[in-house]
Amino acid sequence: MPYGDVFTRINREYYQLTSAEKKIADYMLLQRQECQYMSISEMADVADVAEATVSRFCRRLGYKGYSAFKLAVAGSASAQRPMSPLYGEIQSEDSMGDMCQKIYAADVDAITQTLAMINPAAIAAAADMLLAADRVLCMGLGGSMVLAQEAAHLFSTARPNFFAVEDSHFQAIRCALLSPRDVVIYFSYSGSTRDIVDVMKIAQERGAKTILVTRFPKSPGAACADVVLECGAREGPLQMGSIAARMGQLYIIDVLFSEVCRRDMETCRERRKQVADALADKHL
Repeated sequence: MPYGDVFTRINREYYQLTSAEKKIADYMLLQRQECQYMSISEMADVADVAEATVSRFCRRLGYKGYSAFKLAVAGSASAQRPMSPLYGEIQSEDSMGDMCQKIYAADVDAITQTLAMINPAAIAAAADMLLAADRVLCMGLGGSMVLAQEAAHLFSTARPNFFAVEDSHFQAIRCALLSPRDVVIYFSYSGSTRDIVDVMKIAQERGAKTILVTRFPKSPGAACADVVLECGAREGPLQMGSIAARMGQLYIIDVLFSEVCRRDMETCRERRKQVADALADKHL
């Protein structure tokens, strides 16, 4: 990874760039703080270029790819203070009370952003798919798998056909055996991993429906999904798996679960009572 300020490198290389690459450079030089939060698809969109052009731009500057480049952007944009692996406003000199307030504000803001992004038609379409499904496989990778497990756990209290599938190889196996009456709901903040695209394509080849919960509706994963549900919260490159980002996705899970249950309130109430009775003996 090249050392030094990335914006200095952009200025130095500017007249060696192609006209398309200059569009990226122009935007980045004007929006230094915002760039560190953008996906490659968002960057391509705002600069009006192809994603391949963004990748080529990053390599021209000496970075292996967009992720490495974005990390350098975050470091350069925050040169006045060291990059924090925590929520961006938290500083080492903050009191415990200040830190708690800032974390609270970040988590609430994530839910507020998600609320503003909710598309009722998309929620309704996703609920239709889940209610009609024979099987619903909840998937993700890394920290997103925790959200998939949470979704499977919550829906299992009211619906008997939700299953979390953890291992990426097992995800491919299960998707290869899906039918047109099955659904995959995938959690991925970036929507830009190779695994998600592979799994979504296998599911679609089998005729299964796919739902993606993501921050980036123009990501490669979103292009493969039948329904995209957007979550809020912005993550810097050192803040991967942040609680604030998960709060937005958990809110989406709660909204979707409530929509599914309110379509058949009596059945939902009876099943949740059965589950509560079954778990009663496990409590002291």
